[in-house]
Amino acid sequence: PGPAWGCVGWPVIFTRIGVSVVCGSYRDTSQTRGMAIACRTRIRELVPESQAYMDLLAFERKLDQTIMRKRVDIQEALKRPMKQKRKLRLYISNTFNPAKPDADDSDGSIASWELRVEGKLLDDPGKLKRKFSSFFKSLVIELDKDLYGPDNHLVEWHRTPTTQETDGFQVKRPGDVSVRCTLLLMLDYQPPQFKLDPRLARLLGIHTQTRSCIIQALWQYVKTNKLQDSHDKEYINCDKYFQQIFDCPRLKFSEIPQRLTNLLLPPDPIVINHVISVDPNDQKKTACYDIDVEVEDPLKSQMSSFLLSTANQQEIASLDNKIHETIESINQLKIQRDFMLSFSRDPKGYIQDWLKSQSRDLKLMTDVVGNPEEERRAEFYHEPWSQEAVSRYFYSKVRRHVKRCTF
Repeated sequence: PGPAWGCVGWPVIFTRIGVSVVCGSYRDTSQTRGMAIACRTRIRELVPESQAYMDLLAFERKLDQTIMRKRVDIQEALKRPMKQKRKLRLYISNTFNPAKPDADDSDGSIASWELRVEGKLLDDPGKLKRKFSSFFKSLVIELDKDLYGPDNHLVEWHRTPTTQETDGFQVKRPGDVSVRCTLLLMLDYQPPQFKLDPRLARLLGIHTQTRSCIIQALWQYVKTNKLQDSHDKEYINCDKYFQQIFDCPRLKFSEIPQRLTNLLLPPDPIVINHVISVDPNDQKKTACYDIDVEVEDPLKSQMSSFLLSTANQQEIASLDNKIHETIESINQLKIQRDFMLSFSRDPKGYIQDWLKSQSRDLKLMTDVVGNPEEERRAEFYHEPWSQEAVSRYFYSKVRRHVKRCTF
């Protein structure tokens, strides 16, 4: 056909006709992403190699499902404490400053000593080193009461919401004799841990643990010894050990957290006995102690970063858009190809089908009553009903004329 037909533009201009007559199928653009980027069946029949693309889509769906499951698993894991046991090395040292009679200031004229308590985490892989004080809730240094009296023998540090973390503690006092001291360090457990009542500790085999772990150990003991009431599952029938601890023959599960309150005590502090020596030969000696502490698992920060990461989202969205545009272009080329093939096989029949389709669309758009395509043909008026229709038409005309003349 010549330029007057506009054959190349037809599949674009008459999209609805191309779909209804040529292709016989239509995919709405509001379909899901998976449907939008999938090749149509007829295209796959024409290009067998496109099956490899469909296999990739199927693999991508499986991969997306796997990633989604892993994300859910990570979210659940992050809700639980993730701790690692590490070694915190504690360094305790002191220096002695003898009195200087010729000193001008009062500090130099009096002998004094200075105690330093420092520490660091061994084999710390973290980029941000934790301050020494961040591991403790409180630190108390108890000096010899006979030397410093009942009002000045305690040095205390307690964590507060506004505490500034530090790499160590220093204590300076006047004195020229060796001093015995006791260091009491209370670890800052997160989540908080509690020391169990001796009876409950012997029963569960736990000395210090978090509240959730203690309740879980209690539940395990109930299941192992079949203490749950067979008729009313909400109750526990206490054995002799439970009766000694909880002081009742029967109790509800919901009562356990409340009853545990009186059985949970603050954890024991770490106690270190040290001698502050004023002997010049001991000035270079440093006492070292290793303390087991719990730190956040580095994997937790990586898991959080994975959930919050949006680095690849924009790139994936951009590639999806390119794939979608490519598929749409292929579909449009398929419509054009089908149009050309149909027109080349039967130009007259195809034009007639196209005109019928256009007529139906025009009728829907303009709300025309009847069938204009049939009404424009002479055969339409030679049907048997035409005589009766003409008689009814003239009869209605005569009645209207008579009615006007009467009034």
